[in-house]
This record gives sequence, structure tokens and C-alpha cells, in this order.
Amino acid sequence: MTGPTSRNEADRETAPDVRALVAAGLRAARTRSGLSLSEVARRAGVAKSTLSALEAGQGNPGVETLWALSDALGVRFSELVDPPPSPVRLLRAGEGPRVPAGEATYAATLLAACPPTARRDAYRITAEPGVPRRSTPHARGTQEHVVLAAGRALVGPTDEPVELAPGDYLAYPGDVAHVFEALEPGTWAVLLSELG
Repeated sequence: MTGPTSRNEADRETAPDVRALVAAGLRAARTRSGLSLSEVARRAGVAKSTLSALEAGQGNPGVETLWALSDALGVRFSELVDPPPSPVRLLRAGEGPRVPAGEATYAATLLAACPPTARRDAYRITAEPGVPRRSTPHARGTQEHVVLAAGRALVGPTDEPVELAPGDYLAYPGDVAHVFEALEPGTWAVLLSELG
């Protein structure tokens, strides 16, 4: 048998390579800043060889190192680990750029970075099977983010909803017709409505 032997192995196989995301984010941020490798390393308090390795997609970047580098480069942490945006973005449970802390049993998984001009409203959604919640388009530029906590649901644009399981994350345009349909009793989720 050649498939993954555990949920953790399956998660590692489907998760984006955080090293590649960090490498691209660091190179882009450093190029925009006009700072040398040596200067960024000095400002962040990390070895130049560490920064060089991270920009080459090597090493295992920790939360602390990435926070120091984002501060030194004057960018948000999310700019170093967030993949390029897409109008519809799905993260299944266990997916996403997972960045562990150095020594603590803690890891951060970026779900969505907030653009500087955006405003977000957060909701806890409870739903039961039956009549789905169909929403007309919200204001232009609205983006919705859903993390399903329990149950199962069809969520997203009305013409292409996605079935979510507990822990799954979905982002989709809220300025198009969209739906939230519970498929199991006791379904609930966290919804962020981002108004652009």
C-alpha cells in the first residue's frame, strides 16, 4: 500500500509548502524594500545565512523568526506566508501554510489576510437541514470567509457551492448570489464578512 498511513501524513501531503511561500514572500518584500540581505538580517536579529536559506526555500522558519523578519521589512506577517489571492479559496481542515513556534506547542495557520482598506464583521452561524439560506449579492467588493465548526454544509456561490466538513475554510465573493445549506443537524460555522 503506497498511500498516506495517517491523517497527519495526508495533511502534510496536501498542505502548501510553507518554505516556498516564505521564500517567495521574503524575496518580494526585500526587493520592494530595497534593503540588502545583510541589512534585513541585522534589523531582524537573525543570521544572514538563515535569511539566505529562507529566501532559497530551505530551513524551517518559525513564527518568531518570521515575525522578526516581517517587522524588519515593514510588512504584515501574512505577506510572508499567504499564497497569491484567488476569487474563491478553499482550505480543507489541516491545509494552509502552517508555521510552528520555536519551542511552544503552538502553530499559526493563516486563513486570510485582511487588506488595509477592508472592514470585517464576524458571525457565528447555526443551521439545520431543510431550507437553505440563499443570500442576494452584498455590496460590491464584499468577500465572505467561512470556517465550518460542526456538521456538514454546502457553502459558497449559488452556482458552485462547496461541501464543507468540520475544520474546512472557504472564501468566496459575497457580491454574488451565495448559499449556506446545512446537511446535518447541529451544523455551525464562523463567518467573516469582509466589506471592501
